[in-house]
Amino acid sequence: MRLWSLHPRYLDSRGLVALWREALLAQAVLREQTRGYRHHPQLARFRTSAAPLDAVAAYLGAVHAEATRRGYGFDPTKLRPPGAEVVIPVTTGQLAYEWQHLLAKLAVRDPAAYERIRDIGAPECHPLFQPCEGSVEMWERLLPSDGGPAGRGKPRRGDGNG
Repeated sequence: MRLWSLHPRYLDSRGLVALWREALLAQAVLREQTRGYRHHPQLARFRTSAAPLDAVAAYLGAVHAEATRRGYGFDPTKLRPPGAEVVIPVTTGQLAYEWQHLLAKLAVRDPAAYERIRDIGAPECHPLFQPCEGSVEMWERLLPSDGGPAGRGKPRRGDGNG
């Protein structure tokens, strides 16, 4: 599961669709409608917010808005009506890590999308998040190539999609 802290505008079509699905899964987990992914580290920042369901609703709302801007037909009935306004801090180190992670994915998966965004020096974060100084977030699973441990069953930072 990858719930990007970056603005969804930077994702290619495959990444945006994956993000929509994964954010819907996050919403189901926070609503206690599924047993899988309950302990996924990406959910920590939503759970620790003042209003976790409002936070994930805001997250999904921005993903839906980007999809609509691109002409995609993401189902708006899957969105929870917005509640309290929520802002979650995200460290500049986390944003930088995710930016490099996304660029590496796009360089392989969608070179045209990579070319469009590769020279952006300071990417925007998702509207739910407010940048603050700091290193990579503690909940992030670093990839072995980023200095994290390798192997199954050991903590690793990374994801399979988006």
